[in-house]
Amino acid sequence: KFFIVLPDGIGHGKSSKPSDGLRAKFPRYGYRDMVDAQYRLLTDGLGVNHARLVMGTSMGGMHTWLWGETHPDFMDALMPLASLPTQISGRNRAWRRIIIDAIRNDPGWSGGEYKTQPPSLRTAAEMLWFMSSNPLLRQKEAPTLAKTDEVLDKFVADIVKADDANDVLYALEASRDYDPAPDLEKIRAPLLAINSADDLINPPELRILEREIKRVPHGRALVIPLSEKTRGHGSHTIAALWKDELVRLLTESAK
Repeated sequence: KFFIVLPDGIGHGKSSKPSDGLRAKFPRYGYRDMVDAQYRLLTDGLGVNHARLVMGTSMGGMHTWLWGETHPDFMDALMPLASLPTQISGRNRAWRRIIIDAIRNDPGWSGGEYKTQPPSLRTAAEMLWFMSSNPLLRQKEAPTLAKTDEVLDKFVADIVKADDANDVLYALEASRDYDPAPDLEKIRAPLLAINSADDLINPPELRILEREIKRVPHGRALVIPLSEKTRGHGSHTIAALWKDELVRLLTESAK
């Protein structure tokens, strides 16, 4: 009766991306383009005209907010994780800009026509390591100077081996058109937004989620407390932290 669709967004995974061959000639895309492509995949490609649930994590969480606004009658429920329903700003914008500027100002980037990955991809990886977990976890896995260097070097090496500078650049620049705030009242389906208290990218201290969720007609928000199980921004991948809330959302939104 039900099936799960897990699409690779434009610029990611097996979907079309700069590293497939076009490099810097690849068309610029934004989050709204990505949501539109997902909608067309479901409706035109798979013949799906209604979803039981739309959910996503991090960038996918931001897409979920946009889904609820642009196609308010398409789904029975929405569950964005590790995201905020406002334009990217402050520290969240700054870490992206640091990576974007590092790549664009890198002579080795060569306007996107490099033969080998430019050194700035290492900067991108280092920034991702810095932002993607919580301080307690990082201190536990890197308790000394030498261990920190070892852990960081391995993380960076893995990223450089698997990723591409143009792909990273395009993916980060794609967030420039993200701003669901003006249309939050258009969301009709029950929505449960879940963040974690130790998320450096979406810190609860800003109280943005608490403020904006009041504008969503059937919206509810939950912040998972810091614990040994949370992983900062990466807490969204630990299903044990939020699965009970998902069951509750599906039960309450059943038709």
